[in-house]
Amino acid sequence: MALTCAPPLLNLKLFNKQSLTHYCVTRKCNPVNSVTDSNTRTLRYRSCSFLADDKGLRMSLLRSSTKRNSIKVGVSSGEAESFDSEATQQEVFAWSSVILPFLFPALGGLLFGYDIGATSGATISLQSPELSGTTWFNFSAVQLGLVVSGSLYGALLGSLIVYPLADFLGRRRELIIASLLYLTGALLTAYAPGLGVLLVARLLYGLGIGMAMHGAPLYIAETCPSQIRGTLISLKELLIVLGILLGYLVGSFEINAVGGWRYMYGCSAPIALLMGIGMWSLPASPRWLLLRAVQGKGPLQEYKEKAVLALRKLRGRSNDDKVSEKQIEDTVVSLKTAYADQDSEGNFLEVFQGPSLKAFIIGGGLVLFQQITGQPSVLYYAGPILQSAGFAAAADATKLSVVIGVFKLLMTGVAVLKVDDLGRRPLLIGGVGGLAFSLLLLSAYYKFLGGFPFVAVAALLLYVGCYQISFGPISWLMVSEIFPLRTRGKGISLSVLTNFGSNALVTFAFFPLKELLGADNLFLLFGAIALLALVFVVLIVPETKGLTLEEIESKILK
Repeated sequence: MALTCAPPLLNLKLFNKQSLTHYCVTRKCNPVNSVTDSNTRTLRYRSCSFLADDKGLRMSLLRSSTKRNSIKVGVSSGEAESFDSEATQQEVFAWSSVILPFLFPALGGLLFGYDIGATSGATISLQSPELSGTTWFNFSAVQLGLVVSGSLYGALLGSLIVYPLADFLGRRRELIIASLLYLTGALLTAYAPGLGVLLVARLLYGLGIGMAMHGAPLYIAETCPSQIRGTLISLKELLIVLGILLGYLVGSFEINAVGGWRYMYGCSAPIALLMGIGMWSLPASPRWLLLRAVQGKGPLQEYKEKAVLALRKLRGRSNDDKVSEKQIEDTVVSLKTAYADQDSEGNFLEVFQGPSLKAFIIGGGLVLFQQITGQPSVLYYAGPILQSAGFAAAADATKLSVVIGVFKLLMTGVAVLKVDDLGRRPLLIGGVGGLAFSLLLLSAYYKFLGGFPFVAVAALLLYVGCYQISFGPISWLMVSEIFPLRTRGKGISLSVLTNFGSNALVTFAFFPLKELLGADNLFLLFGAIALLALVFVVLIVPETKGLTLEEIESKILK
């Protein structure tokens, strides 16, 4: 018969110690081998952890918590046939220890969002004869497009650059370089003497975006406890939205100042400096260090020692802590097992093969649908939609942007609070379904509901809210955790490239499509794409809530 209960509290003498130790190293759960005492009542009675004679192992086990374990008890022989633990070991940690390893990488996302928000006001300031403070304010449409899209081009280029270099640089160094690019781009923009320097500065800032949007989710995912990974990476999206709102606010304060665009862009420099100093103070990702060891880039023992020290620093543990040593040993065993029959290092095309291809279909598909469901276009229409509804504040573009930014921030907060509780799939399914409905509602408004402006307002707010609880944070969360460690750097850089490439496609195709189809049919097209995205999520996207990165690789991608 099969009995499901908590792990029995048994003395270590009831186990084969050699088998127990091996099981402990190779499995992410409390190890139990043959159980000679198979009394059902006793098994039910006993506690959720077991004692070990070895003090170090006992302390390690007592600090860990487990979920349910399935025990098969052989009633005919009186011996347990097997003990199959499917529990996921929950790491014990202090919230204070995860704040800085999250915050400093996430500042890269805030700086990305800030550029989006600041540019909306900076373009107005730059083109004003009275307020630009320059003699070269009279931009052509192409020149203005290059200024606005310069950071996007830089992000695309940055994504291409990190594809072959991601595993060589490592997550920490990549983010330090990103902060330097952010800082240089911001200062050059603020002091640009002419259009040429301004365009170069925008490109440099964009390079920082490309590297930060690649390195930040990687570093956070690889260094945080698995049970809060979803929350922290979703918080990174919250910081992007906070950056957008901050850019809007600075723009609203500086919009009437002469040369205000310089202040709008230059205000990002102190944040970039803080990001660089912060990343310099943090250790390298322990998983990246172990990956380099498995790839044969240095002595395994040396990299293991570095990884243990890094993990202790990240968790705020003492130098004689044994839990970190065990966690690193478990990860080494997982990596060796995963790559036992493979070359030590993935090649250029491996992202398009086997488990990595499956991961790219999931992650790349999400960031693609994130953009081609029309997110840039819907926000472009926010002003006209609210104006048609009679909102006086909509006459002031900067104030309108702040209102939308606050709402985006609130809805992203909802996703952050629920992503590790409800899971990824429920939020994606509900959010993308809401996106499709809101886009069809906008299409109906422009087709035959023009006399009911509240419909447009409701559709706009529904779209923004549904996007921020689904594609906004969860796409990047899934991208950061779905790829195997072996190809994670290349896979995420390719996903970032897909995201920014599709962003550019939607941005540049918007006006031609609007003229060709009209606003009503354009939103109808986006609605149809959103329905296709919903089918993709339901059929393809897995649930990763609560799984470690190694478990995602072994259970979902195999």
